[in-house]
This record gives sequence, structure tokens and C-alpha cells, in this order.
Amino acid sequence: MNYETRVNTADTEDGLVLEDEAVVDEKRQRRKRMWIVLAIVIGGALIAAFLLSGGEEEAAFAPEEGATTPAVTVLAPGAGTLQGAINATGTLAARREMPVGVVGEGGRVVSVPVDAGDWVQAGQVLAVIDRSVQRTQESAQSAQIEVAQADADLAQANLDRALQLVERGFISQADIDQLTATRDAAVARVQVARAQLAERRARNAQLNIVAPAAGLVLERNVEPGQVVGPGAGALFSIARGGEMELLARIGEVELDSIDVGATGIVTPAGSEQQFNCTVWQKSPVIDEQTRQGTARCALSYDPALRPGGFASIELASQTVVAPRLPESAILSDDRGSYVYIVDADNTVVRRDIEVGMISDEGIAVASGLEGDERVVLRAGGFLTEGEQVRPVTEGASGNAGASANDPAG
Repeated sequence: MNYETRVNTADTEDGLVLEDEAVVDEKRQRRKRMWIVLAIVIGGALIAAFLLSGGEEEAAFAPEEGATTPAVTVLAPGAGTLQGAINATGTLAARREMPVGVVGEGGRVVSVPVDAGDWVQAGQVLAVIDRSVQRTQESAQSAQIEVAQADADLAQANLDRALQLVERGFISQADIDQLTATRDAAVARVQVARAQLAERRARNAQLNIVAPAAGLVLERNVEPGQVVGPGAGALFSIARGGEMELLARIGEVELDSIDVGATGIVTPAGSEQQFNCTVWQKSPVIDEQTRQGTARCALSYDPALRPGGFASIELASQTVVAPRLPESAILSDDRGSYVYIVDADNTVVRRDIEVGMISDEGIAVASGLEGDERVVLRAGGFLTEGEQVRPVTEGASGNAGASANDPAG
């Protein structure tokens, strides 16, 4: 089937179909509305950008100021008064340990009435040694005194009779002198016998091993039946008065900052108990290998303090005035500890320092800083000396500075 389309030549131009005039007007209105909406969006964006920039007009294509200069956080730490605190470790020991051994001849131990952990008084018997032979010797010495005394009495009687006869001329003066000498010798032998008896009794008394002073028995190294002598070594160990101490090992630099009389807190290993102590002596010698010395800290007796045990101590050292920095600001290398500071030209400069006391508030700088320098707080490891930076004071740094300048800090 064939269909035929009729075209009105009055509605064509150059062979093209002309659109209806109403459709054309509608499209024009649509484009107009689209451009209006687009203009409103662009205008709003420009207004927002203007408001965010504070109304300042920036030059087109100009780079942001400091965009190529790294920003670093700095702090002027000032200088504050710091109460020093030194943490160390050491070994507990008796402050005055007294080894007790055989004083006399020795022999077989008969009894040991005390044990480790007992309190004893001065002169209290710690061990008794068999003295059967010594008692026999004492009896013999006592008999020798009687014999000597009898000889002295006879010599005196002979001298008295001779003195009565000398007036009659029956005895010469020479005989009198001889009898007098005999009497004096007999009296001297009496004194010798008495001295020998006293010596024997003293030796017998030494067979009892006694406590030289009151205190706590730390060790007992003898049992009944054991044969002991002068070379047997210490049979007992006594802490005089039960006094203890901590032998704290401290570096030679820190040791100089501790005064005799300084106080500390001791915490035995494995215990939560804490005990107050006082430094009563500092070692005059420094160990060549460890570069440490010993601070002897006196402690009162407590069952929790066992000689030979391990303990930690926190000691109060001298008060110092020094800048204080957080750990992040301090760097170290082969040359020692240092910090980076920013000078007046905003240039990074290395400053060697000596680290002092460490506390919860930071690390004290013993030397190298005055306190008014602008010290780089963080990321110092990414900087190089001579580099230009843009210093920024951290908002929270004011608190750190306040604490460093606080005299009570």
C-alpha cells in the first residue's frame, strides 16, 4: 500500500522543516532560567569565598606566604625551681652487721639456744662449748694457790722466829735476809697461782659464745655436736639493734647532688610497702667499671626488710633552678644531647645541652640553655641546622612555660 505525505511549501525554507513558534519560545525560556540559576550559584560561591578570606583580596596566582617554609612548634621554657628526685636500686643489708665466732680455745658445741630471727641482748649466750677438761684445769689451778699459800705461811713463820733470835746473836743478819727473800718468793708464788686461776676462769668463760651487743640474729652456722675452733669463721651474724640499710647504686654525677641527711622512700621488690630512709653515708669511691657510687640509706627494723633483698629507692636531691623541656624536644647523637632553637632570623640552630634531673613534668636542662630561647618542641629529627622555618607557639605551651617558671615546680 502506498502512502503519500503532503508538505505545505509555505511552511518550509530551503528544504528544512520549521518548528512551531511556541516550541521555540519555550526552549528559550528554559535556557534563560538555567543561566539565571548558574549565575546565582557562582555568585553565592564568590560571596562565601570572600567571607572566609576575611574580605582580603589576594593577587591572582600569587603563592601563599610561607607555603614553602616549614612550620615548627617552639617554646621558651624559662627557668623554674625544681626539687630533685633520683630513682635508683640497691641491696638491703644490716647497717652494722656483727659476725660472731669462737673467741677462746674452742671445742665441742654442747647447745645452741638461739636461732636466726631471734632478738638477743648484749652478753646473752648464743652457744655453749663443752668445758669438762677446762674445769679440771681450773681445779688444779685452785689447788696450786693453796700449796703456794702454805709455802708462804711457812716462810713467814721461819722469818718471825729468826727475828726473835737475831737479838740474842744466834742468827746473823745474812740469815735474816735469806729468810726474808724466801718469804717474799713464797708470797709471789701465791700471786702467780691466783693469776693463773683467774686466767683459767676467763678462758673457760670464753667457751660460751655470747652476743657482743643487742640485736637481731641474721645467721646461725653452728649445730650441737660440731667441733669449733678459732679458725672456724663466723658462727653467728647479728644486726646490731636490728638496724637495716639500703646500699643504693647511684651514678657519680647524681651522687654529688645528694646530701648526707637526705630522705628517701624505699620499696622492697615484690612488695607494695614503702619505708622512709635517711642517707647517712656516701661512698668515697666510684666503681671504675660502672661509674657508680653507693649511698647508704638507714632504715628502721621491719620484718619486710630482709638483708640481701632487692629494693628501689626515690631520693630527694638538691633543689636546682633550670629550664625544663619535654622529652620530645631533646635529641642525641654521637656528640651528646642537644636541642634545636630558632634564632632571630627564624633559622634553626643546634644547641648542645647537658641533661639533668628527670621528673613527671619533664627533663631539666643542667647547662646549655638560659630559658628564653625558642626551642623546637617536636619533629626536631626532621630539621637540619641552618634551615629556615616558620616558628609557631603552641597553644598549650603556655601551660608548660608556666609550670617551668613556677617556683614551686
